[in-house]
Amino acid sequence: MKTFRALALLLFTYLSSMAQTTPDYSAFSYETFVHNGDTLRYRMLKPLNYESQKAYPLVMFLHGSGERGTDNAAQLLHGGSLFLKDSLRQQFPAFVIFPQCPPDSMWANMKVKRDATGKAIERSFSDGTDVEATPGLLVKLLTDSLVKAGRVDSRKLYLGGLSLGGIGTYDILARYPGMWAAAFPICGIGNVDNAVKFKKVPMWIFHGAEDNVVPTFGSKNYYEALKKLKADVKYTEYPGVGHNSWDNAFAEPNLLPWLFSHKK
Repeated sequence: MKTFRALALLLFTYLSSMAQTTPDYSAFSYETFVHNGDTLRYRMLKPLNYESQKAYPLVMFLHGSGERGTDNAAQLLHGGSLFLKDSLRQQFPAFVIFPQCPPDSMWANMKVKRDATGKAIERSFSDGTDVEATPGLLVKLLTDSLVKAGRVDSRKLYLGGLSLGGIGTYDILARYPGMWAAAFPICGIGNVDNAVKFKKVPMWIFHGAEDNVVPTFGSKNYYEALKKLKADVKYTEYPGVGHNSWDNAFAEPNLLPWLFSHKK
């Protein structure tokens, strides 16, 4: 009996600790956007003390490949808790949207060549003139609809993403550079020739120095190209950090102040 009680106490303690550490994402509403039969699931956080007659800034954040699905939940795993902090919500009232890319889909057109072990050894990316990947197009159309409805301020649209979402960020910027007031791609990669298209969009790029999934040059090449174009661009590389550089990026105290300081 004593052994049973001890095990029960351990289980209760474990479950209690899990409940305390698992963020409560219930403030993010469950939403869908449908266009020509295609559906984009997304979670949306309204501004704190929301006033329906006002137009607010919008942060659109694209998740990585591991959060693809149809549950309309997994995409909040990385970054969702950042935007729930009361202090930040009070300081930067905004709509925050985390769309979810369907399984076996991507935010941007990309071809990947792999070796026998499945490791990516070569990637090719769009120049932004081909037919856009459906999830990326739906992100753009959803943003348009919110602007048209007067809910968000067209001068204060911000785009970010990690890994697959970083790739999508570069792709969407190349296709619609005039939309965005600032962007923050994390451990992304893309067609660097597209940099000239969005040189007027202020950008803060992040990457881990030991990333073995998306090579660091994916970010460095963009940074160097944008610097040559005299763009407003920052680059932060984290020594000793692998692919999950988003943890470091989200911990940057100046990330949101920097982001919301920009407007078109």
